[in-house]
Amino acid sequence: MAEDIFLTNSLGGNKEIFVPKNDKSIGMYVCGPTVYDDPHIGNARPLVVFDILFKILKNKYGLSSINYVRNITDIDDKIISASIEKKISINDLTSEITKNFHNDCIYLKCEAPTNEPKATDNIKLMIEMIVKLEKKGFAYLNNNHVYFEVKKFSDYGNLSNKRLDELIAGSRVEISELKKNPEDFILWKPSVENEPSWDSPWGKGRPGWHLECSVMSKRYLGDEFDIHGGGRDLIFPHHENEIAQSRCANDSSTFAKYWIHNGFITMSKEKMSKSQGNILKIKDFKNKYNGQVLRLALLSSHYRQSLDWNDKLISDCEKILNKWYTVYTSPNKDVDLPSEILAPLNDDLNTPGYITNLHSLYNKASNGTDTDKLIFMKACNFIGLLSDTPDEWLKTKKNTISLSDEEIKSKINQRNKARAEKKYELADKIRQDLFDMGILIEDKDGTTTWKFR
Repeated sequence: MAEDIFLTNSLGGNKEIFVPKNDKSIGMYVCGPTVYDDPHIGNARPLVVFDILFKILKNKYGLSSINYVRNITDIDDKIISASIEKKISINDLTSEITKNFHNDCIYLKCEAPTNEPKATDNIKLMIEMIVKLEKKGFAYLNNNHVYFEVKKFSDYGNLSNKRLDELIAGSRVEISELKKNPEDFILWKPSVENEPSWDSPWGKGRPGWHLECSVMSKRYLGDEFDIHGGGRDLIFPHHENEIAQSRCANDSSTFAKYWIHNGFITMSKEKMSKSQGNILKIKDFKNKYNGQVLRLALLSSHYRQSLDWNDKLISDCEKILNKWYTVYTSPNKDVDLPSEILAPLNDDLNTPGYITNLHSLYNKASNGTDTDKLIFMKACNFIGLLSDTPDEWLKTKKNTISLSDEEIKSKINQRNKARAEKKYELADKIRQDLFDMGILIEDKDGTTTWKFR
């Protein structure tokens, strides 16, 4: 049996041993994308982080025991605004962005979740939950808008570990004269002309964002489940609101037992966001880097800490993978990974600690036996690295090089001629030009060879 798993639970803020409700039926819900624009690097972090958690859970409990649910939000104010701006239908927009999202997941070497529900496929269930909340006195109607009355849920703020007035003061709360209180949040809103709408007891309209995740998690995981994950920015108001409406609708004492939140991606220590104008989309890297480079970069810092994204980080990760690929071997037999190798991952997803173990395994493999190489390969594969063949790995690099093999050889010949003529400045310039284009040349025993760096 695999070692115990420890996770830092945002609900309480402590590192806890993971004890599932039922080890044969473990439920994990992660907030997925709102499909109004192509995913950026900030969106990539939870994809990779929770992919690692999925792998750890599978390793201990088996694939058949894990129900990993990640939703698609395909109706939202941002989607409506984007469709108007881009002058395309909402259906065309969400279909295109969802397809791009799935391609990005493949590029990042992320496994598909067990279930991936769409919000628009669950409207009927959302209406049913709102009706329950109304009947129980937790929701109220005003001018065809239905709101959740936060003050009626006494545990509100437990996840954030803040009082209600502190939460409101530190966050943007939607202002509306229709609300009884500023903190109340929308469950159902009327649709205006040319907006998507569904029939409901309160007229034609559409659900609030927070409600969507409560309903989809309930449908696939039940009233109470094990793990709820997402970015740290979702703690308030999204996850607080999920807890409130779910527990009140379901008459449950808990919603999710463990809450796992990843830190932000920053650029020059500033949070990546559209308002900052520092968004880097995943698709912008595809022609230059293999997805494994981004994956390693995203795993290089502990998931709970912020990660500063920069060119050096990417370059360093690419160099590491170049080195590791030198001992690549095709798996011809299965080997066991010693528990001490996996130990960092079981200890609150400590990916930097695991990468340190990979460096040690590489050193052993580079001068060791075939078994050493196989162990290194399996350890890399476990977190989605060295998942391409060397040819596939080099293909991306070749695609980014503007020179053909013949042109590279011609440059090398020009350099060797310059060296023979003692034109060392010219020779050095040619070497540097090739290096800047991603080509490393090496002189050994009177012969010059080259490789992608």
